[in-house]
Amino acid sequence: MTAAAVPPTVEELGWVAVEDAGAAGVARRVAVDCAHRLGFSESRAGEVAIVAAELVSNLHRHAENGALSVRCLRRGEAGGVELVAVDGGPGMRDLPFSSLDGNSTAGTLGIGLGAVQRLSDVATGYSLPGRGTVLTAQLWPGERRGVAPARVAGLSRPITGEKVCGDRYAARATGDGGLLVLVADGLGHGSLAAAASAAVVDAFLGTAIEAPGAIVEHVHRVVSHTRGAAVSVARLGGGSAVFAGLGNVAGTIAFPDGDRRGMVSMPGIVGHQARGVREFTYELPPEAIVVMHSDGVSDRWNLRDYPGLSRQDPLLVAATLLRDAGVRRDDACVAVARAVGWPA
Repeated sequence: MTAAAVPPTVEELGWVAVEDAGAAGVARRVAVDCAHRLGFSESRAGEVAIVAAELVSNLHRHAENGALSVRCLRRGEAGGVELVAVDGGPGMRDLPFSSLDGNSTAGTLGIGLGAVQRLSDVATGYSLPGRGTVLTAQLWPGERRGVAPARVAGLSRPITGEKVCGDRYAARATGDGGLLVLVADGLGHGSLAAAASAAVVDAFLGTAIEAPGAIVEHVHRVVSHTRGAAVSVARLGGGSAVFAGLGNVAGTIAFPDGDRRGMVSMPGIVGHQARGVREFTYELPPEAIVVMHSDGVSDRWNLRDYPGLSRQDPLLVAATLLRDAGVRRDDACVAVARAVGWPA
């Protein structure tokens, strides 16, 4: 796994609901604050402001139930701003055409999505008429260099009414070029659930252990001071997925045709109840993706309903499933990893 493909650590800054034109100003301020904390130049921070405002303005003009996630990414000494815009429709019939300068369906100059493409290191999108659109953008400091999309990505959203989320994901590379992915669902919701899942992620990122079962056992010992969490860990590499979990964080191997293979997690609560941790190994063909999610996401999703989505950036997959299968009465988190390196 190259240095550029090493999964970044993620700091969630929250979601901005696009209910009126004023949401653009809120999103701009949150995104620019992230850029300043990461040491962006004033000119690059200004470009972050433009991208955030354009994404929200596009949601306000064209979409229903729009929202923007703002996150700080850190990879080694470098840091980037990530923006994820989601909406519930009506969707775009030709997203690449709509992203070209000069094309507009609202009587504007048609430079909004074109500006997002020009100013971002990575800009991706997926749209399905009748279902909605997901647009993502990453901006890193310095000269734009076209950072390749990661092999793994995740996204979380707090229960309605809360500002912090008790569900989190994290990922790290293994010494042999494989990939470890973790999803934690802190018990309940609010600040105590968020503290529990944060402790799980810190323990996961702070150990060199690479066997999923041993990782779960390690985390169980380390986070006993918290209220506990459901946790699952998957290791991808060599054409297989090794999976271990305690509690109801689901793991699924999913195929573009809609076929799915569930992975087994044992009953328990990391930090409190662990009567037995077991590892299970599954074949992982190149065309498959691994989807892991908390119980704030319904398991009724099917990739057959999203033509071509499984071949897209994992963040697009995670955001689409979170939008359509996430429930508002609970925290929710989805992580998606490709079976092989990017692109397939």
